[in-house]
Amino acid sequence: MSTPFEVEICVVGAGPVGATLAATLAAAGIRTAVIDAAPLPPMELPAFDGRAYAIALSSKRLLAAAGVWDRLPEAPCPILGIRVADGRPGEPASPLSLHFDHADVGEEPFGWLVEARALRVALNAHLAHLPGLHVFAPAQAEVTRGVEGVAVRLSTGQEIRARLVVGAEGRNSALRRQAGIPVSRLDYHCMGIVGAVAHEKPHNNVALEQFLPHGPFAQLPMTGIPGHPNVSAIVWTERTAIARAVLAMDDVAYGRQIAARMGGHLGAVTPIGRRWSYPLTAMHAARYTAERLALVGDAAHGIHPIAGQGLNLGFRDVAALAEMVIEAVNAGADPGAPAVLARYQAARRPDSLVMLGATHALERLFTSRLPPLRLARRLGIAAVDRLPGLKRFFATRAMGLGGGTAGLLGGQGLARRG
Repeated sequence: MSTPFEVEICVVGAGPVGATLAATLAAAGIRTAVIDAAPLPPMELPAFDGRAYAIALSSKRLLAAAGVWDRLPEAPCPILGIRVADGRPGEPASPLSLHFDHADVGEEPFGWLVEARALRVALNAHLAHLPGLHVFAPAQAEVTRGVEGVAVRLSTGQEIRARLVVGAEGRNSALRRQAGIPVSRLDYHCMGIVGAVAHEKPHNNVALEQFLPHGPFAQLPMTGIPGHPNVSAIVWTERTAIARAVLAMDDVAYGRQIAARMGGHLGAVTPIGRRWSYPLTAMHAARYTAERLALVGDAAHGIHPIAGQGLNLGFRDVAALAEMVIEAVNAGADPGAPAVLARYQAARRPDSLVMLGATHALERLFTSRLPPLRLARRLGIAAVDRLPGLKRFFATRAMGLGGGTAGLLGGQGLARRG
């Protein structure tokens, strides 16, 4: 058996949230290990597949500080405007709509559309070049936590000793189960359909959020690809039975269904790439921490995609935990101590609960088919459009800048280990 080697933090799960946390810590000089059950190179799909992430301004700042943003293989598409409308499939959207312009808030875009493949390529490239980071993938991890620290035995035979282990393995987190942390779940009895379309007219960097009877339909501007200069991602919420029927359609019929929901503002649409789908549920862990353990991203919380903030919520976890760990290590303190973990939970759990409640309330409000409620929400959308202060409030929240954002999310650089 090889001699155990020491790190300060061990991250289990190398998805976007776990890998970004590992990169952020290692870039700050914190000895870190990251483990994933899957090998990393095959996670880089070689061709365009239609999946993309809406990265808020604050999340872009975190990725830049970690050194990931500059490694994106192609320029992401900035979102400069957002149009919000209420309607029904096949009918024109209500003229009572809401328009957000990034210039009303500042010079920066609301966010960027980044291909999922591109972010994976950037993360993999960066992880391989960080001297303080050890990547184990594929490998299974058997974790033992104790008062003095964490022991991680890998399926490769290697043993790792750390002072803190981070669960970033997604909604079915084994570390969360091992710690006995209960989870509350809510099933929306809907499916999310994700993909991309080519369209005749340019999107002009404007996103659409169309509220329909079975859930929201979002069109998100993407950078064009060879053969298709005008491309957008779609995120479509639909009742499960309807979603399954739509997914089984050929491209022509599938495209007609998309056009009926998106409207004609971009001309004819053609589905491109693969179709992806997943059941829509919300979940929330009763605690984000246990002895020598912190949960981040979907291991701690999952929300409805109605506001496109799921990944950004995970990146806020990353920023908070990374700042607290870096501060503790730089001060010669224990990054897995109960006081550090208590601070992390106090910083993150309320924000996640607010976002969970807000997205659930929006889903309930905008899927109601009662005529009085439909009229009320259309009037509400139009009223917000005429109140600059309220519009600015919602816009800054979409950018991840609410509540006096500071630190990594506010654009401050990493406090590197001396």
